[in-house]
Amino acid sequence: MGSATGEAAAHGAKPANRRGQGLTWVPAALAAAIFAALWPAMPPVAGGEVLRWGAAWVPSLGVNFSVLVDGLSLTFALLISGIGALVMLFAAKYMEGKYHSGRFALYLFLFMLAMLGVVLADNLLTLFVFWELTSITSYLLIGFGHADAKSRRSALQALLVTGMGGLALLAGFILIYTVVGSFDLAVVLASGDVLRESPLYLPILVLVLAGAFTKSAQFPLHFWLPNAMAAPTPVSAYLHSATMVKAGVFLLARLHPALAGTDVWLWSLTLFGGVTAVFASVMALRQTDLKQALAYTTLMALGTLVLFLADGTSSYAITGFMAFLVTHSLYKAALFLVVGTVDHGTGTRDARILGGLARAMPVTAFAAALAGLSMAGLPPFVGFIAKEVLYKGAGELALGTIVTAFALASNALMFAVAGIVCLRPFWGRPRGETPVKPHEGPWQMLAGPVVLSVLGLAFGLMPWLKQQILVSPGVDAVLGRDGEARDLRLWAGVNLALILSLVTFALGIVLYAAHVTLRDGLNRLGTHLPSLDAGWDRFLDGLKALAAWQTRILQSGRLVNYMAVTFVTLLAGLVAALIATGPGPIVLEMPYLLVKEWGIALLVLAGTGVVVSTNSRITALAGLGVVGVGVALIFITYGAPDVAITQLLVEVLVVVLVALAILKLPSLEPETGRRRWFDAALALGIGGAVTAIMLMVLEVPIDRRLSDYFEVTSWPEAFGRNIVNVILVDFRALDTFGEIAVVAVAGIAALALLKTKIAPTKEEDAR
Repeated sequence: MGSATGEAAAHGAKPANRRGQGLTWVPAALAAAIFAALWPAMPPVAGGEVLRWGAAWVPSLGVNFSVLVDGLSLTFALLISGIGALVMLFAAKYMEGKYHSGRFALYLFLFMLAMLGVVLADNLLTLFVFWELTSITSYLLIGFGHADAKSRRSALQALLVTGMGGLALLAGFILIYTVVGSFDLAVVLASGDVLRESPLYLPILVLVLAGAFTKSAQFPLHFWLPNAMAAPTPVSAYLHSATMVKAGVFLLARLHPALAGTDVWLWSLTLFGGVTAVFASVMALRQTDLKQALAYTTLMALGTLVLFLADGTSSYAITGFMAFLVTHSLYKAALFLVVGTVDHGTGTRDARILGGLARAMPVTAFAAALAGLSMAGLPPFVGFIAKEVLYKGAGELALGTIVTAFALASNALMFAVAGIVCLRPFWGRPRGETPVKPHEGPWQMLAGPVVLSVLGLAFGLMPWLKQQILVSPGVDAVLGRDGEARDLRLWAGVNLALILSLVTFALGIVLYAAHVTLRDGLNRLGTHLPSLDAGWDRFLDGLKALAAWQTRILQSGRLVNYMAVTFVTLLAGLVAALIATGPGPIVLEMPYLLVKEWGIALLVLAGTGVVVSTNSRITALAGLGVVGVGVALIFITYGAPDVAITQLLVEVLVVVLVALAILKLPSLEPETGRRRWFDAALALGIGGAVTAIMLMVLEVPIDRRLSDYFEVTSWPEAFGRNIVNVILVDFRALDTFGEIAVVAVAGIAALALLKTKIAPTKEEDAR
């Protein structure tokens, strides 16, 4: 349920590092500059234009560093940069005097840039790169209080969960490329029919949903988000209310024209979104920590957004999606900053203690009231309009009854939580002493909550403004067609949506009045239910146990086991290749072999027989030398004397040096019959598979394009007539240099080992 104590101790336990503190305002200024730079794009985008800019990044893979500015990406970019500027201003004062506050400001700004990259990317691989950067920077932010074990655990959990989803997402993008032949979003979004009719559609959808659901914390992958509240409050306000957790929702909205419109999409998003919304709202009632309560209402909002993306055609549902997206970002960021101000001014976030703060913190109470009324969905705030549109949109969906039930339950619970977070701490009766005497926060911490909460009221009184610049262009982008957004109105008459709103208010009042009893009952019930968070710990323990078992098997310390694993893997790969390609033509003709060639073959076989049958290392080495000489004779016979000379020199050198090294080693231990038969079967299997592949290759016409190129260019461009030498020295010079470097390092390491003096044991000293 999380601690409700102040964050000052958690994130400021170490002595303050003053370096860079004077520059913590710079990220806020840069974010504000980015926000201002986006304003000129609003008129053309509101008029239906799509702005694109790009440059080649990895041309060989068809990857461009391209930017897409349409209604969806511009809305997200404005939220990210605008809310980011206010949060960074808040953080500059909130983290003042705390350990490495300058580093914190840098992390927060880098996260903003990564998130902007996600929403503005016009290429799937570019989007993925920034997607992973958001995971890395959020890991640094969540684990900023690294001295605390809880912060470290929460950061690692968030990184692993979202990282696994990211790998799934990359696989989905690759499959999309396989189907449509491009990573560019313009091509992908125009290929919806091709994708939906492809046999790869289901794997693509599963992989994309895995990436989106892990990032946006859909049930049952939700548990990392409440745990991420271990981060400082500015992180919670920014990453986990307005930006990062909405990255998954953004991805679903961005790919909506390409992947929506199937039963699998409809049912998947409806069930996961609806269950997440209701489950999170119930869990929010259990919390006594105000920040944890807001975290679970964030889950509720994410579930609702996913729920209303389920239908592929309803303009009312997508209008509700866009309206609620903006509304939630405004009031949730404001409320997180309010909670941070309360924590700063009282030293606690415990709802069981806080009360009567309005007198000591009037500005904070004002911002909390406006944001809370919007969160509760009361008129004339923008939250009321968003809720009305959601109810109207639910009636248009294919699963309208189910969606309406989910929305009604979650909205009523949200109403109750708004009262717990925004009403009782300020106007309720004080129920205990706070660690710090309540006092108002500085203006830098109040600017964000006040601006964001007032915007919620302004958009409620002037809904046409929100619709024109944010909602309508976003609806067009999500649906992939123009002119489909429905009007936002504060008063739309007496209709089903209004009746559902009144029912929501009534249920919300009942839930708020009984929330203490409900909280105690839910907590008692929760002790008997399995914890997914604890299940994650058991999953990691099992993963570690599997890694330990695998290490014991594969890294036993015996060279013979390493060789066996290596060659078994090689044999499996060869057999898999043969099965995948199918049996090819194999022709084995040997009438042209002469006596000398048969003699060389018998010599190689004899050397091999000596190696496998002896228990003497020197004899085995001599047998290997015989095999090497036989190979050199094959090179000479077939016109490659330079290669033969190299082979002979290496063979002689190896035999001499290794013989000197093994003179003092004991004799080889005789292998058991079972082990010897296994080694024989493995050797025959690999030899047979390699021989079969070689015979199949010989029956296929050889592609001589590369050989012809080297033959033609070796003299005019590299001034060498020996093609092999030219390839090694000129065409593949870097490869050769790398091989020389490896040999040099190995030689230096061998010399160091040979010069190492082993300390005598106690027994040897005694002797």
